[in-house]
Amino acid sequence: MIRLATQHDLPKILDIYNHAIVNTTAIYTYEKTTLLERKQWMQQKENDGFPIFVFEVEGVVAGFATYGPFRNFPAYKHTIEHSLYVSPYYRHMGIGEKLLEHLITSAREEGYKTMVAGIDSENKGSIYLHKKFGFTYNGTIKSVGYKFNKWLNLDFYQLLLK
Repeated sequence: MIRLATQHDLPKILDIYNHAIVNTTAIYTYEKTTLLERKQWMQQKENDGFPIFVFEVEGVVAGFATYGPFRNFPAYKHTIEHSLYVSPYYRHMGIGEKLLEHLITSAREEGYKTMVAGIDSENKGSIYLHKKFGFTYNGTIKSVGYKFNKWLNLDFYQLLLK
């Protein structure tokens, strides 16, 4: 089941996000975040009118997804960048696919023109998922991040929503 996130979901969202920080290159940061930061993040999303969706499996938040501004300049107001995370305990169950489909539908309904994904170039699963939904490769910024004692390349993918 996919629904809008509530404050009640934040501890599980925090767990999923922190797991990604510590164990993956999906997020180019080093330190775990806090529940207070996630509360502020949710409040900012709500204030700005951007949704946060969660995917529940038997009452447990198994993943979450959201979108927001691509860049903070007025000319980009029709373009959004999204993020999507699935708990390591619920991967390979189609949850990422369902969340991405839901994000795309929501963004189209809200009238956005373009959805952008910034994906670590070694994240083959995410690249495959995005290509499956029609995202096209638009370039790589090489050696843009450094994590786990190696330089990281960031691939950009784009989906025209209308």
